[in-house]
Amino acid sequence: MKKKILIAEDNENIRLLLNEFLKSDYEIISFNDGLGALNWLNKGNIPDMIISDIMMPTVNGWELVNNLKLSVFFKNIPVLVLSSNEKSQERIKFLEAGVDEYMMKPFSPQELKVRINNIFKRYNYASLN
Repeated sequence: MKKKILIAEDNENIRLLLNEFLKSDYEIISFNDGLGALNWLNKGNIPDMIISDIMMPTVNGWELVNNLKLSVFFKNIPVLVLSSNEKSQERIKFLEAGVDEYMMKPFSPQELKVRINNIFKRYNYASLN
């Protein structure tokens, strides 16, 4: 059974790229903002990972991450953030909040896949100990 990745990304082209590149290995569920992602989660759906943009309408990436990390149900879901914000302070803020990876846009799809696999390996290793 394929692992499930939830994507919150307002840029349709990037959302389609992520879906196309990852769908052979993962089940992909995608929304154009954090609100759609939160609504889906609050219906009892639990993905194996969340990939989120930062700058999105309605509920942005920071609000999404905060909601996830404050939730008893969602706080342990791995999160990878994609952003065009190059500021080190922004990356540090997200990493301190508990995201597992922070990647800059534009990104290499191959590098993204390696980072996703590494996150899953870390979580599998942690669950064995």
